[in-house]
Amino acid sequence: MAIGIGGAGSKLAAKLDSKAILVNVSETELNKVPGGAERILATVRAEHGQFRGSRKNPEIGRDAYLSNRRELREKIKGQMLFCSTGGGTGNGITTGILTDLSSLPSVEIADKTFFGFVLPYARLESSEFVDNTIAFLTGPLATAIDSGNTGNMVLFSNRRKFEEKLSEDEYNTMLIESLKTFLAIPDKNDLYKLLDGHIDHEDFTLFLSKPYFNHFTYFDYDEGKPFGEQLAKANNTLLLPPEAAIEAMFLVEVPKDGNPTVFYPILEYFDSIHVSPVYSVVENPDLLKPFVTVSVLYSRKPEELVEDFKRTSEEHIQAKVKKTIEQSNVLQPMRVNLEDETKRAYEQNGGAAEEDILATLRRLGKL
Repeated sequence: MAIGIGGAGSKLAAKLDSKAILVNVSETELNKVPGGAERILATVRAEHGQFRGSRKNPEIGRDAYLSNRRELREKIKGQMLFCSTGGGTGNGITTGILTDLSSLPSVEIADKTFFGFVLPYARLESSEFVDNTIAFLTGPLATAIDSGNTGNMVLFSNRRKFEEKLSEDEYNTMLIESLKTFLAIPDKNDLYKLLDGHIDHEDFTLFLSKPYFNHFTYFDYDEGKPFGEQLAKANNTLLLPPEAAIEAMFLVEVPKDGNPTVFYPILEYFDSIHVSPVYSVVENPDLLKPFVTVSVLYSRKPEELVEDFKRTSEEHIQAKVKKTIEQSNVLQPMRVNLEDETKRAYEQNGGAAEEDILATLRRLGKL
């Protein structure tokens, strides 16, 4: 089951799962999301009552989490949770969830939660979104990773959305369809003729339960070219780029009567980087050429991710400052005739004799 926290997370969860649970602090926003099933209104304990939204303020989301804390802790067990890291509701409520997970002695494999985080594109999105994301990555997410109590984490990026000028709905559909390709691995093992290896639902659940970042991708596989080169060119542009793999999983689908040994070069590639992957090879009669779906788990530290965001954010700020300076009015130098000003001062204030003042200024070279 999918669980969506906040506006962005709810839209993704509803696209993935018709039975999704949607959570928001705003009843209006909660009811705007099409699809899904159960809706949970997280109540904000505020002097003036329930806010319409979190107004990019994670503190409001964290406060709202307390109203449904016990319920949400049970519902997320073994499920997939989606949220954005930049806003107030998704960031705040998920911060509460991660904090609670971090405090547990341990979490059973079947109860581990898979997290899908949508990160802002720092160049073009609000500075509040970037600052909220930095705090989220360095705080609750880093602590949860260290605890080992989360499942996989997928870092979706809004970069492609903004660079290609895509609508939110179009981009959300792309994210979910991409994720579905990866999630279909165990189902394809059940559906198609097995040629080598095996990935059943238990194997897949175990893989998803590991507290690492997950970068998955898929592409038509050319047996005549090095797998590593093809993998590098086929990185999933909907996700942040991966780091060095710690663990891996891949599924190769070959056409009917295709080469059942096509997977060996892939194994050799992973062996060269000291990774022993879980894998399977199936026969898919609907294909004309081999197709590979591959996932690598990596432990890129949140601090390193934050440096990326900080660097982009600082470049953005510097550009703003430069532009502001360039647009500022240039002050023209004032040309002052000291002799005229001296006479004017004498007439206004009296005091020293005019000739004495002028003589002093001549000796100083001012006249």
